[in-house]
Amino acid sequence: MNVSLTDMGGPMMGQSNAMMGQGQAMMNAGAMRLSADQATVPHGTVSLLVTNAGSMNHEMVVLPLADTQVVGTRPIGADAKIDEAGSLGEASKTGGEGAGQGVVPGAASWLTITLAPGRYELVCNLPDHYSAGMHTQLTVT
Repeated sequence: MNVSLTDMGGPMMGQSNAMMGQGQAMMNAGAMRLSADQATVPHGTVSLLVTNAGSMNHEMVVLPLADTQVVGTRPIGADAKIDEAGSLGEASKTGGEGAGQGVVPGAASWLTITLAPGRYELVCNLPDHYSAGMHTQLTVT
């Protein structure tokens, strides 16, 4: 499964780089994206190749999603990040698997995990990235 991380400096569907420089207001308007090439995968071992097509560091964290929870609505703390409690893993190491300091622009990371049936939220949890739109749902059947 492939996951793409993009921001104002990288390719975005329907977005123009002419908006760059409008700062936090644009970030909060969904100026960043985390997208997966599959919305549903079968349960079991799942490998996620995470590519940073943006202009700044990003990461991808896998969090369980409760039945009533809506993607993109987790509370954001004073550090401009969400709580990662219950995380099943992350891809944030440039050129390697697992945790690190973020994936640099143009590079990739990966994560191989075993997922039970359910709903999960894939997020970038660097400061302000979640609120800027870097989240998507993954359903495991």
